[in-house]
Amino acid sequence: MAIILARIDDRLVHGQVIEGWLRVLNASFIIVVNDLVAADKMQSALYSISIPSGIHIECLTVGEAIKKFTSGYFEKEKVLALFSNPFDVLELIKGGVELSSVNVGGLHFSAGKQQIGTGLSLNDQDVTALREIAKLGVEVEGRVLPLDERHNVIDLIAKYYKNEKN
Repeated sequence: MAIILARIDDRLVHGQVIEGWLRVLNASFIIVVNDLVAADKMQSALYSISIPSGIHIECLTVGEAIKKFTSGYFEKEKVLALFSNPFDVLELIKGGVELSSVNVGGLHFSAGKQQIGTGLSLNDQDVTALREIAKLGVEVEGRVLPLDERHNVIDLIAKYYKNEKN
C-alpha cells in the first residue's frame, strides 16, 4: 500500500499529526523525510518516543526515502510521509516515487512569506515548487486536520499571486 498521505508540515511530528491524522488514517508507519532531521540522532529519538506504541517511525534523508520507496521496502505498510517543505516532496517525486496527492497543512508564517490560508504561508520558492509538483500531476490540497474543508492550494496561489502565471 505504501504512502497513504504525504503531508507538508514544517513542525513534522506533533499533536495534530498524531491525534488528528494518524488516528483517521490508521497508518502503521511514519516516515519523516528531511535531511537535517535524519542526521540529528537526538531529534530522531525525540520523534520516536512521541508516537503511540505499535506505530513505526523512521527519519530518512530524501535520498534514503527514494531508495526505500522505489525498492518496495514499504509496500506492505500504510505510510504517513511527513515533509517540512515542498522541495523535498518535489525531489522525492523526481526520484521516481509516485504520489497522487500531497497535503499542505502546516507551513507557518515567517519573514518573507505571505499567508494565503489557514496554516499556509508561502514564499516565492514555495510557490514555484508547489506549482511544479502540480504540473507533475500531483494534487496539491490544503487542510490542517482531516475533517477540515479541502482547498486546492494551486487555486489559492493563483488568487494571491495574481500577477504570476499559473
